[in-house]
Amino acid sequence: MTAPDPIALLALARQAALAAGTLLRDGQASAPADVSTKTSLTDMVSELDRASEALIATILLGARPDDAILGEEGGLVGPGTSGVRWVVDPLDGTTNYLYGFPAWAVSIAAEVDGEVVAGVVHDPTHGETFSAMRGGGSWCNGRSLRVGGAPTLATALVGTGFGYDAAVRARQGLEVAQVLPHVRDIRRAGAAALDLCWVAAGRLDAYYERGLQPWDWAAGMVIAREAGAVVSVLADGTAVAAPPQLHQALVDLLARAGAGASRR
Repeated sequence: MTAPDPIALLALARQAALAAGTLLRDGQASAPADVSTKTSLTDMVSELDRASEALIATILLGARPDDAILGEEGGLVGPGTSGVRWVVDPLDGTTNYLYGFPAWAVSIAAEVDGEVVAGVVHDPTHGETFSAMRGGGSWCNGRSLRVGGAPTLATALVGTGFGYDAAVRARQGLEVAQVLPHVRDIRRAGAAALDLCWVAAGRLDAYYERGLQPWDWAAGMVIAREAGAVVSVLADGTAVAAPPQLHQALVDLLARAGAGASRR
């Protein structure tokens, strides 16, 4: 079997992400018409999440019917026979989207034999499309991306996110209270895929969050990594993305913060 072409996979991901972004942007005014919850009362999903995922699946499988898809709303679509699996978040930042808060995106990554080789994160609100291919660098609307240059955590702007479960958020609040005095400041936008892209673009110096799912970070991970970030998932499930000079220091700080939170 011929190995899949990452360039072609990236182009297909971009096509699907742009189409889904248009659907979501056009439907935003009516989005609150049908809202339910997923894992908790604060974890919302709308009919447009599902419509976006269905459109993405139609485009991807229309071009590559033997691929598998892992999507946030629809679960796993087929085992696939091609060695390619698409990891899809059809609307990252659903709560932001429903409230009109301008931080939401469509995220699509292509895995080949379990390794992410291409990713696209499309932000329709700001007209930005972030993309990366393994070994090919990271880009936003044709502009090459590189991670920021904060020399120490004390001067680093750090992004994070919180889970939907109240008990999880309470622990994360204790942890972030211990992180905050050691960094320049904290930002919480509510869309993991965009946070990772903003690390790639230097808008954040670093990012961490516990409890992410594959569709939350797959595309953003390759975009951040190709822009020069070190990306890792810690033993407790915390995803970390930071420039080489900050990564280990942030990992160590998170370990101390986690230990401190557990004693409370």
